[in-house]
Amino acid sequence: MTTADIRRDDLDHEDDSGWRTGWTVFAAVLMIFGGVMAIFQGIAAIAKDQVFVATRNYVYKFDLTAWGWIHLVLGVLVALAGAALFTGALWARFVGIVMAALVMLANFMWIPYYPFWALTLIAINVFVIWALCTGGSRHTRAR
Repeated sequence: MTTADIRRDDLDHEDDSGWRTGWTVFAAVLMIFGGVMAIFQGIAAIAKDQVFVATRNYVYKFDLTAWGWIHLVLGVLVALAGAALFTGALWARFVGIVMAALVMLANFMWIPYYPFWALTLIAINVFVIWALCTGGSRHTRAR
């Protein structure tokens, strides 16, 4: 039986393009999923205002149809930003962080309409931002 010679140098210099790192793929998949879910959430809010029930005394009161359009547009942009992460472009990481932050803000204000889902999406976007900030190419060790 033969064994292949694997040198340590070969392992340290693997192809580390942006889309191949696990955290970037994780963030991209979560962004695409979150974007599609926001699109459905926006369509539901636009089509039927009676789907969601709001609390009466909440500081951030907006028309539910307006919230539907906000979530629809944000959902499309987040899904596109998630797809752009697969290219490995650095600009896609910055756009992804900004879009995740905007979605977190929108879901914070969406809490009176659907609290459990809004808090879940806020937590998912925290993971997306963390993954995009820490999931860059690996640093090679000093020789």
